Amino acid sequence: MIIISDTHVPAGAPYSTLLKRGQRLRIIDLESQQAVDALFYNSHDTTERYSAQDTLAAQVEHGGRYDLSTGSTLLSNECRPMMKLVADSCGFHDTCAGACSCESNTVRFGNETRFMHSCRENFIVELAKYGMSKRDLVSNVNFFMNVPINTNGELTVDDGVSKPGGYVELQAEMDVLVLVSNCPQVNNPCNGFTPTAIQIIVSE
Repeated sequence: MIIISDTHVPAGAPYSTLLKRGQRLRIIDLESQQAVDALFYNSHDTTERYSAQDTLAAQVEHGGRYDLSTGSTLLSNECRPMMKLVADSCGFHDTCAGACSCESNTVRFGNETRFMHSCRENFIVELAKYGMSKRDLVSNVNFFMNVPINTNGELTVDDGVSKPGGYVELQAEMDVLVLVSNCPQVNNPCNGFTPTAIQIIVSE
Protein backbone atom coordinates (compact mmCIF):
# COMPACT_ATOMS: atom_id res chain seq x y z
CA MET A 1 0.00 0.00 0.00
CA ILE A 2 1.16 3.54 -0.81
CA ILE A 3 0.54 6.13 1.90
CA ILE A 4 -1.18 9.22 0.49
CA SER A 5 -1.54 11.15 3.74
CA ASP A 6 -0.66 10.61 7.39
CA THR A 7 -2.40 13.06 9.73
CA HIS A 8 -2.16 13.62 13.48
CA VAL A 9 -5.58 14.80 14.70
CA PRO A 10 -5.41 16.52 18.12
CA ALA A 11 -7.82 15.71 20.93
CA GLY A 12 -11.25 17.20 20.26
CA ALA A 13 -10.43 18.31 16.69
CA PRO A 14 -12.27 17.74 13.38
CA TYR A 15 -10.85 16.24 10.17
CA SER A 16 -12.10 15.58 6.66
CA THR A 17 -10.80 14.06 3.45
CA LEU A 18 -11.90 12.88 0.03
CA LEU A 19 -11.36 9.20 -0.75
CA LYS A 20 -11.35 7.67 -4.20
CA ARG A 21 -12.94 4.28 -4.70
CA GLY A 22 -10.50 1.58 -3.58
CA GLN A 23 -8.51 3.81 -1.25
CA ARG A 24 -8.28 2.96 2.42
CA LEU A 25 -8.69 4.98 5.60
CA ARG A 26 -7.04 3.76 8.78
CA ILE A 27 -7.97 5.39 12.10
CA ILE A 28 -5.54 4.70 14.94
CA ASP A 29 -6.41 5.19 18.61
CA LEU A 30 -2.97 6.26 19.81
CA GLU A 31 -3.48 6.18 23.57
CA SER A 32 -6.62 3.97 24.00
CA GLN A 33 -10.29 4.56 24.86
CA GLN A 34 -10.82 7.37 22.34
CA ALA A 35 -14.16 7.54 20.50
CA VAL A 36 -13.99 8.75 16.89
CA ASP A 37 -17.23 9.93 15.26
CA ALA A 38 -17.49 9.73 11.46
CA LEU A 39 -19.87 10.67 8.63
CA PHE A 40 -19.73 9.62 4.99
CA TYR A 41 -21.10 11.26 1.82
CA ASN A 42 -20.96 10.46 -1.89
CA SER A 43 -18.38 13.04 -2.95
CA HIS A 44 -20.14 13.61 -6.30
CA ASP A 45 -23.64 13.91 -4.86
CA THR A 46 -23.74 14.65 -1.14
CA THR A 47 -27.49 14.01 -0.96
CA GLU A 48 -26.38 10.38 -0.90
CA ARG A 49 -24.92 9.79 2.53
CA TYR A 50 -24.37 7.14 5.20
CA SER A 51 -27.52 5.49 6.52
CA ALA A 52 -27.25 3.80 9.91
CA GLN A 53 -30.78 2.43 9.48
CA ASP A 54 -30.11 0.72 6.15
CA THR A 55 -26.72 -0.53 7.30
CA LEU A 56 -28.14 -2.19 10.41
CA ALA A 57 -31.25 -3.49 8.62
CA ALA A 58 -29.01 -5.25 6.08
CA GLN A 59 -26.93 -6.79 8.87
CA VAL A 60 -30.01 -8.01 10.73
CA GLU A 61 -31.44 -9.56 7.55
CA HIS A 62 -28.24 -11.58 7.26
CA GLY A 63 -28.16 -12.61 10.91
CA GLY A 64 -25.77 -9.81 11.84
CA ARG A 65 -25.27 -7.60 14.87
CA TYR A 66 -26.40 -4.15 15.91
CA ASP A 67 -22.79 -2.93 15.94
CA LEU A 68 -20.06 -2.86 13.27
CA SER A 69 -16.86 -4.87 12.89
CA THR A 70 -14.61 -6.43 10.26
CA GLY A 71 -16.70 -7.36 7.22
CA SER A 72 -19.44 -4.78 7.88
CA THR A 73 -20.47 -2.72 4.86
CA LEU A 74 -21.64 0.85 5.44
CA LEU A 75 -24.63 1.54 3.19
CA SER A 76 -25.93 4.85 1.87
CA ASN A 77 -29.51 6.10 1.97
CA GLU A 78 -29.76 4.61 -1.52
CA CYS A 79 -28.66 1.22 -0.11
CA ARG A 80 -25.38 1.32 -2.01
CA PRO A 81 -22.06 0.28 -0.41
CA MET A 82 -20.01 3.29 0.68
CA MET A 83 -17.29 1.85 2.91
CA LYS A 84 -16.29 -1.62 4.05
CA LEU A 85 -14.53 -2.44 7.32
CA VAL A 86 -11.56 -4.52 6.22
CA ALA A 87 -9.55 -4.62 9.45
CA ASP A 88 -10.42 -3.96 13.08
CA SER A 89 -8.51 -4.50 16.32
CA CYS A 90 -11.41 -3.51 18.58
CA GLY A 91 -14.18 -5.96 17.67
CA PHE A 92 -17.15 -3.64 17.59
CA HIS A 93 -18.08 -0.04 16.80
CA ASP A 94 -21.32 1.81 17.54
CA THR A 95 -23.75 3.36 15.06
CA CYS A 96 -26.76 3.80 17.37
CA ALA A 97 -25.82 6.41 19.99
CA GLY A 98 -25.26 9.38 17.67
CA ALA A 99 -22.94 12.35 18.19
CA CYS A 100 -22.65 14.51 21.30
CA SER A 101 -24.04 18.03 21.04
CA CYS A 102 -24.70 21.00 23.31
CA GLU A 103 -28.33 19.89 23.51
CA SER A 104 -27.57 16.30 24.47
CA ASN A 105 -24.89 17.43 26.93
CA THR A 106 -27.47 19.64 28.63
CA VAL A 107 -30.07 16.86 28.86
CA ARG A 108 -27.65 14.22 30.07
CA PHE A 109 -25.20 16.15 32.22
CA GLY A 110 -26.81 19.47 33.22
CA ASN A 111 -26.96 23.09 32.08
CA GLU A 112 -23.36 23.78 33.04
CA THR A 113 -22.18 21.49 30.21
CA ARG A 114 -24.23 23.20 27.47
CA PHE A 115 -21.34 25.18 26.00
CA MET A 116 -18.77 22.40 26.07
CA HIS A 117 -17.28 21.54 22.68
CA SER A 118 -19.05 18.67 20.90
CA CYS A 119 -18.89 16.39 17.87
CA ARG A 120 -21.90 18.08 16.31
CA GLU A 121 -20.00 21.38 16.26
CA ASN A 122 -16.98 19.67 14.69
CA PHE A 123 -19.17 18.18 11.98
CA ILE A 124 -20.80 21.54 11.21
CA VAL A 125 -17.37 23.16 10.81
CA GLU A 126 -16.27 20.49 8.33
CA LEU A 127 -19.60 20.43 6.46
CA ALA A 128 -19.25 24.16 5.78
CA LYS A 129 -16.01 23.51 3.88
CA TYR A 130 -18.02 21.52 1.33
CA GLY A 131 -21.02 23.82 1.02
CA MET A 132 -23.20 21.95 3.51
CA SER A 133 -24.78 22.84 6.83
CA LYS A 134 -26.32 21.29 9.94
CA ARG A 135 -29.30 20.30 7.77
CA ASP A 136 -26.98 17.72 6.20
CA LEU A 137 -26.19 15.98 9.49
CA VAL A 138 -27.30 12.35 9.72
CA SER A 139 -26.69 9.48 12.13
CA ASN A 140 -22.99 8.71 12.37
CA VAL A 141 -20.59 5.89 13.20
CA ASN A 142 -18.77 5.98 16.56
CA PHE A 143 -15.55 4.05 16.07
CA PHE A 144 -14.05 2.48 19.23
CA MET A 145 -17.17 3.45 21.23
CA ASN A 146 -18.58 0.80 23.56
CA VAL A 147 -22.40 1.06 23.62
CA PRO A 148 -24.05 -2.07 25.04
CA ILE A 149 -27.77 -2.45 24.27
CA ASN A 150 -29.76 -4.27 26.94
CA THR A 151 -32.54 -6.75 26.25
CA ASN A 152 -35.12 -4.05 27.06
CA GLY A 153 -33.69 -1.83 24.32
CA GLU A 154 -31.87 0.61 26.59
CA LEU A 155 -28.35 1.59 25.60
CA THR A 156 -25.51 2.88 27.73
CA VAL A 157 -22.12 4.42 26.97
CA ASP A 158 -19.56 2.22 28.72
CA ASP A 159 -15.79 2.28 29.10
CA GLY A 160 -13.98 2.03 25.79
CA VAL A 161 -12.05 -1.18 25.22
CA SER A 162 -9.57 -0.17 22.51
CA LYS A 163 -5.89 -0.47 23.43
CA PRO A 164 -3.05 1.93 22.61
CA GLY A 165 -2.46 1.65 18.85
CA GLY A 166 -5.89 0.12 18.27
CA TYR A 167 -7.18 0.66 14.75
CA VAL A 168 -9.99 0.32 12.28
CA GLU A 169 -9.41 0.31 8.52
CA LEU A 170 -12.06 0.99 5.87
CA GLN A 171 -12.01 0.68 2.11
CA ALA A 172 -13.98 3.13 -0.02
CA GLU A 173 -16.55 1.38 -2.22
CA MET A 174 -17.31 4.65 -4.06
CA ASP A 175 -15.75 8.12 -4.12
CA VAL A 176 -16.47 9.30 -0.57
CA LEU A 177 -16.23 12.47 1.49
CA VAL A 178 -15.25 11.49 5.03
CA LEU A 179 -15.87 13.74 8.04
CA VAL A 180 -14.36 12.89 11.41
CA SER A 181 -14.76 14.34 14.89
CA ASN A 182 -12.13 13.22 17.36
CA CYS A 183 -14.68 13.23 20.16
CA PRO A 184 -14.16 15.92 22.85
CA GLN A 185 -16.66 14.43 25.33
CA VAL A 186 -15.48 14.50 28.97
CA ASN A 187 -18.76 13.76 30.78
CA ASN A 188 -19.05 10.05 30.01
CA PRO A 189 -16.45 7.26 29.72
CA CYS A 190 -16.41 6.98 25.90
CA ASN A 191 -13.00 8.75 25.96
CA GLY A 192 -11.93 7.53 29.36
CA PHE A 193 -12.95 11.06 30.52
CA THR A 194 -9.73 12.34 28.87
CA PRO A 195 -9.84 12.96 25.08
CA THR A 196 -6.61 12.12 23.28
CA ALA A 197 -5.11 12.43 19.80
CA ILE A 198 -5.61 10.00 16.93
CA GLN A 199 -3.77 9.26 13.69
CA ILE A 200 -5.48 8.92 10.29
CA ILE A 201 -3.71 7.30 7.35
CA VAL A 202 -5.04 7.31 3.80
CA SER A 203 -3.49 4.76 1.44
CA GLU A 204 -4.01 2.96 -1.85
